[in-house]
Amino acid sequence: MQGEKRRRFQAEMTEKYCGGRARNAERIIGWGRCSVEVGLAEKRTGIKCVGAQSGYSGAKRWEEKYPKAASRLRELAEADAQQEPTFQTTIAYTRLTASEAIKQLQSQGFSGKEIPAASTMAVILNRMGYRLRNVVKSKPKKSCQKPTQSSPISKPKTINKKMAPPDD
Repeated sequence: MQGEKRRRFQAEMTEKYCGGRARNAERIIGWGRCSVEVGLAEKRTGIKCVGAQSGYSGAKRWEEKYPKAASRLRELAEADAQQEPTFQTTIAYTRLTASEAIKQLQSQGFSGKEIPAASTMAVILNRMGYRLRNVVKSKPKKSCQKPTQSSPISKPKTINKKMAPPDD
């Protein structure tokens, strides 16, 4: 559990077993007192506390920094893309490699500052939903099953000697 759900659970257990005291929850159960206090306050007021950590931390993704280059990369990948033959996932297979994508973006006038390294470009293509695979036709299913060891049709029939008819 994370976030509000975890704090709500901690607040309920603190009220039930620790008399609604965060210090007792810290001492008895081992939870952080601050987290329990926030959960108790959320439960008392009905207001959900939201942290800014996840929204404002870390570096922005390449697609957010350079939206024009990202849209052009998507167009390039889409030109060579094909849906997975089984249609069970939304993944598209493409012939476009990361190094080829870099060359094509450079030829379209994007500077070296805007274009990432080849390994990062591969990650970006994967994040966009494109996988580097050979584009192949879907193969039809076989009409008959391959016999297996546990299958009754694959085992030779044996005659029980006791039950066999006499050779007269």
